[in-house]
Parts: sequence; C-alpha cells; structure tokens
Amino acid sequence: MAAFSTNSLGKFLLILIALSFHLNSISAARNLNPKTNTEFIRSSCSSTTYPQLCYSSLSVQATKINASPKLLANAALNVTLLSAKSTSNSMLKLSHSHGMKPREVGAMQDCVEELSDAVYELSKSINEMGKAKGSNFQLMINDIQTWVSAALTDETTCSDGFSEQMMDGKLKNNVRGQIVNIAHLTSNALSLVNNYATLHGSK
Repeated sequence: MAAFSTNSLGKFLLILIALSFHLNSISAARNLNPKTNTEFIRSSCSSTTYPQLCYSSLSVQATKINASPKLLANAALNVTLLSAKSTSNSMLKLSHSHGMKPREVGAMQDCVEELSDAVYELSKSINEMGKAKGSNFQLMINDIQTWVSAALTDETTCSDGFSEQMMDGKLKNNVRGQIVNIAHLTSNALSLVNNYATLHGSK
C-alpha cells in the first residue's frame, strides 16, 4: 500500500510540475506577444513613406494585428477610411460656410467630391481585402492597389485645389492640413498592401 502511495505521489508531483511549466509558458507568451506584435508593426512601418505616422496610427491595434501582414494592411486601410470619412464630413460642413470667395467655394465643392470618391475607393479596397485569397488573390490585390492609388490621387487633387495664393490663408492651411494627413495615411496603407502582396506571392 505504501509503495502504491509513493508511486501515486510521484506521478501527482510530475503532473503538477508539467502543469506549472505549461502555465508559466502561457504567461510568458502573453507577456511576449504585445512586444513582439508592436515590434512587427514598427518594422513593417519602417518601409513606408511616413513611418512615424504609420506606427502611431496602428500600434494601438497591435493585439488585433497579431504580427499578420494581411491584418496590418487591413488595419491601415480601416484607419485611413475612418480619417477620410471624418475629414469628408468636416469639409462638407466647411463648404457651407458664409463669407468664402467664389473660387474658394468651387475648390471646396471639388474637394468634397474628391473625398467622397476616396471614401468609396477605400471602402471597396477593404471589402476586397476580405476576399483576397486562392487563385484570384493577385487579381484582387491588383484591384485593391488600383483603388487605394486612386484614393491617393483624389486626395492630392483636393489639396492642389487650395494651393493658389488668392485663397484665404486660414482656410487653405486648414483644408490642406487635414488632406495631407489623409494622403499620408493612404500612402502608408498602400505600402503595407504592397508589402502584403509581395510576401504572399513569395510563399
């Protein structure tokens, strides 16, 4: 009976040790992942045109991105879309302001239209990103790259409309400041989509 008890106790202790090791491993992984995911985002953002903006806009989603190039590109597109929508609404309200010169009104109306197109193109790219897999992957990625590039062109066109010297300085700086931020986010998103496409194609 004593031999049986000693044997059982030995097995029990081994189970406890194994369980403790397993729990410690899980704990270590939880502590390591946030840092690893953040480093992945920083490293990926280093290849973009505006790395600091890229990192600051995406690092808060490190846990969701989980060191996935696809999730990183998708997150970048979503952040850009949210910013584009917010700025589009802001520009729409601003376009109804009183006291603007006819040239400024025209530029504002053009800008609102360009931003509306950019929001549509970014939305299409996000929708397509969710379907990009299998034999149609390259075709879908090409579409995404085309739409994001078009959105960037629309944003640049809006900003260029406020480059004239005859524009009110405060209005011009306000509009261009907001549009430049979106354009930088869009440029970063395009870089991350391109990186994802390259990594996927190399597999």
